[in-house]
Amino acid sequence: MSFKVFKTMFAGKELTVETGKMCALSNGSCLVRYGETAVLANVTMSPAPREGIDFFPLSVDFEEKIYSVGRIPGAFLRREGRPGESAVLSSRVVDRPMRPLFPKDMRNDVSIVMTVMSVDPDCDPEIVGMLGAIIATCISDVPFNGPIGGISVGLVDDEIILMPNAKQKETNKLDLTLVCSREKVVMIEAGAKEVDEKTMLQAIKTGHEEIKKFIDFVDEIVAEIGKPKYEFQHIEVDTAMFEAVKEFAIDKVKFALDTDDKNVREARLNPIYTEVHEKFDDEYPEQTAMIDECMYKLQKFIVRRWLLDEGKRVDGRGINEIRPLSAEVGLLPRVHGSGLFTRGQTQVLSVATLGTMKDAQLIDGLQDIYEKKYMHQYNFPPYSVGEARAPRSPGRREIGHGALAERALVPVLPSQEEFPYVIRVVSEVLSSNGSTSQASICGSTLALMDAGVPIKTPVAGISVGLITEGDRWMTMLDIQGLEDFFGDMDFKVGGTHNGITAIQVDIKVDGLTYEIIEEAFEKCRKARLHILDDIMAPVISKPREELSKYAPKMKTLKIDPDKIKDVIGKGGKVIQKICAECEVQIDIDDDGSVFISGIDSEGINKAFQIVKTIVDDPEVGAIYKGIVTRLMNFGAFVEIAPGKEGLVHISQLDEKRVGKVEDIVNVGDEILVMVTEIDEQNRINLSRKEAIAKLNAKKAD
Repeated sequence: MSFKVFKTMFAGKELTVETGKMCALSNGSCLVRYGETAVLANVTMSPAPREGIDFFPLSVDFEEKIYSVGRIPGAFLRREGRPGESAVLSSRVVDRPMRPLFPKDMRNDVSIVMTVMSVDPDCDPEIVGMLGAIIATCISDVPFNGPIGGISVGLVDDEIILMPNAKQKETNKLDLTLVCSREKVVMIEAGAKEVDEKTMLQAIKTGHEEIKKFIDFVDEIVAEIGKPKYEFQHIEVDTAMFEAVKEFAIDKVKFALDTDDKNVREARLNPIYTEVHEKFDDEYPEQTAMIDECMYKLQKFIVRRWLLDEGKRVDGRGINEIRPLSAEVGLLPRVHGSGLFTRGQTQVLSVATLGTMKDAQLIDGLQDIYEKKYMHQYNFPPYSVGEARAPRSPGRREIGHGALAERALVPVLPSQEEFPYVIRVVSEVLSSNGSTSQASICGSTLALMDAGVPIKTPVAGISVGLITEGDRWMTMLDIQGLEDFFGDMDFKVGGTHNGITAIQVDIKVDGLTYEIIEEAFEKCRKARLHILDDIMAPVISKPREELSKYAPKMKTLKIDPDKIKDVIGKGGKVIQKICAECEVQIDIDDDGSVFISGIDSEGINKAFQIVKTIVDDPEVGAIYKGIVTRLMNFGAFVEIAPGKEGLVHISQLDEKRVGKVEDIVNVGDEILVMVTEIDEQNRINLSRKEAIAKLNAKKAD
């Protein structure tokens, strides 16, 4: 392929696509430039199908190269390691809208790799990578029902902004990633600061209009350099076999599916599979592997017919009925906060832990290195779905669900000034039968309030499903696992009374109309209010006023950044001495924010006063607790703060006459003194006598 350059305007900036210059051995490749962001996208396909699998083997990887931002990786080996969470989430954002557009019965391995090579802070590499992946796939010989397009949409000063830049993101109320075909919406991923449903729908429509222009651009590229699509061997269920299995097993399968208990359903289905194989293995000896596919197809047929033709759900609920709900808090005595949320057979236990500044997570990615002070993690152990296997480290799904819950809760968290703690919430899925991510949002809200985190308002989550057939469609509230498995959409929305805080939409069809989206929004809104008001509020309506006795206590103050060195001292001697003496931990940010934490409030208060004394100039009339450092014939020198020492004249050591200094104090004694004078040379004169008199007068009052 010869070198070609294609250009268009996208959301007000020039988008450039270069092909034919790099990566000649890929099935499709392009370098996409947007501003000074450049992402190399490649798609490759194995020449032959993989044997022995019953799924389409697609992998999508977003490779963050630290050289793209002019830095050397901070890891020990000074090279990129396993993908960080941001890279995993970017991979998922590209994977989810593209996967349904590949042929479901293709068994050739397909790999999409986006390599971030240069990053302009004003031009999001995730969206640029997505556009590159779409173009590379469309111009390749890999079968794909594209093109589609993606865009980032923001809301700044109540104005909808396409592809917001770094400055606009500082005040952005909406972080929406939208993927659309020419006619429909293919994927929605959003974090928002309580944005109402009407505004959210308008943002989707605005982004869709710009995406249509990009799709026209891709069509022009494909028309010029697109390769003929690969002809693969289709895997189709034999119609006669399916009809035979259907006639034999349909009534048995209907009975098996008609229950609200997942365990009962599986117990009923297992012997039916055995019976079907005993009946048809000899009749179709070369197609036994397709018998299970017939059973899958039969279950899907039954569930969809029930929903579309009878409005019937497998567990007997109404179309807009939520499964039985319950909520609890304070289950675990030694943790800082806990919340258990149950929806039908889906159950999630969330645990909140409060930490000090040293517990913040250091993030070294394509953004500036920063500390993450709220972490939400989601675990999905095998026992939650009744599987007998050892647990594994979190995969992409777990990372994605944790990020969704985190997005939903971040808008209601207090600022560091209001609540100077690092917060970690872990959602443990105890039982799963659909919508565990939304249960984790509810459970985590409970846990945060139980921990005494002063969130602005509670958050809840709910999902809506979809069944389509031609022009017919219907949505159903609170889908369980089977409806997710055989349905066409999982539309997840988290939010408060005031609006949406997070959205994640996965679909298996060619897209959603605005009418479907609007109906899903309204159903989620009503259900969310019911969960907040009728299920969660009776259990805990506001954050606890006191923290757990096992949580670290914290006090903060703001000091002049120029005085940070005085608090730390030479070689850290001053801060180490304060920490040891008061049994506290002190963390100081570059802006002068000082965080003092510990278990004992008395020690924290003592350290707080010491730091204030160090950074504040001594005030005449103020009383300090100091340490006697030297004795002289004429008096004693007392250190009221590290590096700040004053003289208590012998006449000021006591209310009665003092003959010898040693009669009253010795080196190392801790005494109360009052500042009586600061002379022109900044020498401090102190008085123990005046301090005693002032304290006695206060007691008398």
